[in-house]
Amino acid sequence: MKGLFKSKPRTPADLVRHLRHLLPYAAPNSAIRTTKRLEKVCELRKVILEMRTVLYGDERLEPAEEACVKLTQEFFKEDTCYMLIASLPHLDPGTRQDVTHVIANLQRQRVNGRYLASEYLESNTAVLAMLLPGCENSELAISYGAILRDCIRHQVAAKYILESDHIKLFFRYIQDSSFDIASDAAATFTELLTRHKSTVAEYLSENYDWFFREYNSLLESSNYITRRNAVRLLRAILLDRSNTSVMVRYVCSLDNLRIVMNLLRDSNKTIQLEAFHVFKLFAANQRKPQEIVKVLVANRSKLIRFFSDFSFEKADEQFESDKAEVVREIATLELTGPPCSSFKEISC
Repeated sequence: MKGLFKSKPRTPADLVRHLRHLLPYAAPNSAIRTTKRLEKVCELRKVILEMRTVLYGDERLEPAEEACVKLTQEFFKEDTCYMLIASLPHLDPGTRQDVTHVIANLQRQRVNGRYLASEYLESNTAVLAMLLPGCENSELAISYGAILRDCIRHQVAAKYILESDHIKLFFRYIQDSSFDIASDAAATFTELLTRHKSTVAEYLSENYDWFFREYNSLLESSNYITRRNAVRLLRAILLDRSNTSVMVRYVCSLDNLRIVMNLLRDSNKTIQLEAFHVFKLFAANQRKPQEIVKVLVANRSKLIRFFSDFSFEKADEQFESDKAEVVREIATLELTGPPCSSFKEISC
């Protein structure tokens, strides 16, 4: 008789409410019978998959806007988002991937012109505080990192991370011995420092000294992937017009020049090219401190000789034009004080 009656399909809001009911069963609990818990976890997987289907559609149907709105509204009520992310360590890899896709979609959903995810994160920063340490977990780093990058789409989340001590974690994660952890952290760090221009510019201006002291350690890393990612991001930061005041301050530092000149001599061509785009800012600076002028003049012949052979297979007209301008700037530099004997003497 039971098979004669089909259960009524759950509405999007019902799906989320049922999800909330099932989430406490995700983690092992001695007070719950194992067989019952496994049944509930199996049901939980199905509910998460149903939510993904509502949001993305399937091979037969496109997602319905009204259903997506209802699901989004219910999801950001109470603490469903926090509970779902907290359950990730107890879910299988396939279900974790579904959760990542569900949360990514919900972060982008607009309801009456508002991002409910942004409002939720502003009031529930504990979600971000939970995600950040999870990025060091080799099993969960990819899932946590993907969710965190979607959170950073919202300015309130990026601002919270930048202004908290959590930002310091990235300098450790990026240099982790695990490739997955390091590369995922680098991707998140890049998103954090490039998406919200005004927020980043204000942060870098106010935290310049400690930030670039830590950042330069990435540029001098013994790991070429760390160096490559760091110099590529540095180029993006300094060439962004929002960061003009930061760029001017950066290119007036002799220590920074020393690091960039060393990167120009890196054995990796990609690093050399990225370093060139940073070095040209030093050369173009019309208010160079005398200590920088002295170093450039002392190394003038070496630099001109270096740039004469400096090229790449895919070098375009813009690159050649930039290189010629750098050479012209160095060739016409004049000292107003005693010359520096050699670049090597400043611990190159």
